[in-house]
Amino acid sequence: MRRTLPKKTKVGHAGTLDPFATGLLLVLVGRATRAQQFLMALPKTYRAVARLGWVSTTGDPEGELSETGRIADDPQMPTGDLMQRPHAYSAVKVGGRRAYDIAREGEAPELAERPVTVYRAERLAFDGERAEFEIECSAGTYVRQLVAGLGDAYCEALERTAIGPFRLADADPERVVPLADALAFLPERVLDEAEAQAVAHGRRVAGAIDGPTRLMAAGELLAIGRPRDGEIQPDVVFAQ
Repeated sequence: MRRTLPKKTKVGHAGTLDPFATGLLLVLVGRATRAQQFLMALPKTYRAVARLGWVSTTGDPEGELSETGRIADDPQMPTGDLMQRPHAYSAVKVGGRRAYDIAREGEAPELAERPVTVYRAERLAFDGERAEFEIECSAGTYVRQLVAGLGDAYCEALERTAIGPFRLADADPERVVPLADALAFLPERVLDEAEAQAVAHGRRVAGAIDGPTRLMAAGELLAIGRPRDGEIQPDVVFAQ
């Protein structure tokens, strides 16, 4: 995308995929790169195929594979709030270095557990050797680790089918979604003319909001605001 746009155009993303995975990727262009934190935090939905009776050093098809033949009779994934330790072959930074770089050098990176939430984990198919799941989970959840929790298993295929309200079925590299529409999952606060002038210059305005909120004027997205000391603080300003 960067190569197709004018030079110096800012281009970012809202969460990459593992090399073996496929599916939905949100590409952020221009001012939209400032909204990365809000899009990154959205829940994700995946289709995952677990190969049972095998293990992988990386938790996916790119690692060293070993057949064990041990298969759970009724493989199911847990749901709810969980503590999860990222895989050694993950992009998590340890002491300023990526965990997978440390692991590839033969060392064992020390990775702390982190809270994640699995909202839904529906088993779609099970033939004795493979089980397919549809998983809806919080940002930061490692599906490879969920699959590893099935016992001797690794994630053979992974497809991201949704990021918050965005669906893979609607994906189109030629489609550009206006920023105000892309952030429509956030609540909206309409500003009057004086408030719009203040927000455009990064100044607080009176009012109460519960969390990140789109600050709009005349149909234009001026900023994302957050509550602060009983007022609305423009956190990310988009107005030129």
